[in-house]
Amino acid sequence: MKRPRIHREGRNLIIGTVLLLFLINVPAFMFFSQRWIFAVTLVLTAMLLVFVTYFFRNPVRVLEVDDPNFIIAPADGRVVVIEPTEENEYFHEKKLQVSIFMSPFNVHANWYPIEGTILESSHQKGRHKGAWLPKSSTENERSLVVIETESKVVIAVRQIAGAMARRIVTYAKAGKHCRRNTHLGFIKLGSRVDMYLPLDTEMFVEVGEAVRGNETIIARLADKEENEK
Repeated sequence: MKRPRIHREGRNLIIGTVLLLFLINVPAFMFFSQRWIFAVTLVLTAMLLVFVTYFFRNPVRVLEVDDPNFIIAPADGRVVVIEPTEENEYFHEKKLQVSIFMSPFNVHANWYPIEGTILESSHQKGRHKGAWLPKSSTENERSLVVIETESKVVIAVRQIAGAMARRIVTYAKAGKHCRRNTHLGFIKLGSRVDMYLPLDTEMFVEVGEAVRGNETIIARLADKEENEK
């Protein structure tokens, strides 16, 4: 049986939760004669520890593909948007937007969807509206990672904070080479990941479909010869 792995972003929080468990339960055991009070605090704090540990789980996922144009899901969740939209932060033109909504029960690590060179990695402060709302893509706190593929096609991945998510972690650095099967970043609590792809991208998933990060092949970029026509 494989040992469960915890994402590095959650280690300090899990240690803090364990300390909190002791700080609450030791006094409850020592100073309350009613043992039911201790039992209740023990159960509640144990449930909190289980949830925090579960939230920061870090499953090992390695996907081997033989087509460099495949786009792999960058996050666990459910596809909520597939539509042409004007992307005005980087491209300033119409792109195919693909959005994945992550609930608090999804794995919250984010993976690179394709191999290439990172052209830009930027962070924008913003609001914390519900991540399922259309305006969250442009008004919420967010990070943008722009990747140029080996065939010189440029795509973008946007991590978006939600109503509960208060911290976006992005490991991408401009000028670095990114590879599949590696983490792009992490978003804490319910949130969303958008991708902006060429309009002629072939989609393999539909709105409402559940996907798994670094496991589900969600699209394929058109060949370079097709893009040049």
